[in-house]
Amino acid sequence: MRAAAEWELWTTTARVVLDRRDRRHLAAAEACVREVTDAVDRACSRFRDDSELVARTADLEHGAEVSPLLASLVHQALDAARLTNGDVDPTLGNRMVALGYDAAFHQDGSRSVDDRPVDGPVDDRPVDGRPLDQDPAVLASALDTRPAWQRVLLSGRFLRVPVGVRLDLGATAKAAAADTAAASITARLGIGALVSLGGDVATAGPEPAGGWQVRVQDLDADPVDHVRIASGWSVAASSTQKRRWEQDGRARHHVLDPRWGLPAEPVWRSVTVVAPSCVTANTLSTAAIVRGRGAPAMLRASGRAARLVAADGEVIRLGGWPAEDTRTAA
Repeated sequence: MRAAAEWELWTTTARVVLDRRDRRHLAAAEACVREVTDAVDRACSRFRDDSELVARTADLEHGAEVSPLLASLVHQALDAARLTNGDVDPTLGNRMVALGYDAAFHQDGSRSVDDRPVDGPVDDRPVDGRPLDQDPAVLASALDTRPAWQRVLLSGRFLRVPVGVRLDLGATAKAAAADTAAASITARLGIGALVSLGGDVATAGPEPAGGWQVRVQDLDADPVDHVRIASGWSVAASSTQKRRWEQDGRARHHVLDPRWGLPAEPVWRSVTVVAPSCVTANTLSTAAIVRGRGAPAMLRASGRAARLVAADGEVIRLGGWPAEDTRTAA
């Protein structure tokens, strides 16, 4: 039996798994994961006022140097937007809040209240003594018709976020944390590890006998697959069935279609992708939810192994995802 530890994190479950030969390192491996996830949370959580991203909102409207970690997380989020032609958009924070996702979900389904103003009047906030409608940054932003993510400027560690835009890095930051945590365990302890943060699974280091076995399932009643991935590969899943809430009697979920600023049509209950990094896998799985019926073509073009579970429970396996009767993956 392999050594494992798990705990509640970010409304989901964090889990670190080591080969049974390395169980003596379990406490140190868990500490690595906690250190990485704490740092990511402090850098970019939109649910805490003291995170770097939130606390420096005013600075970032004019542009400022940020920490190497925040710069890296924003860089990966913008790369995801470019890779998917904007389907995975990190500038939808205000839309999330306007739709009611204004607090972090807890395991019991309750939420912490976020009472920061959303989309309020902008001309009542002076900048350098000028009304915003006279501020050059605001005027330039108003005249720029590009999507908001294309107007975010990141050069090295210099970051400028358009006025009125709130970044939400959730689609990629959790996956980046899984990648970093797995690599950190291997670098510090010299052992192989699997790190799972909810639906984001990353591996690193020496491969255990038989590879890493991953159970793929969204909700308890959903179809189950068991696949094997080689060390250094990752699995990520995106779902329309989790992080759900109601707003004015309408069901909402957290994967937004940037074209409309509304939850993507739930063509798929879940999409799972295997890729060399968890960020890439998560980017593709999230984009697939947004693409809806166009997801299979997009995933085939990517060349990645993927599994899609349709709204009616039908399972579609693509790109070398193991057939139901084999369950082994390269």
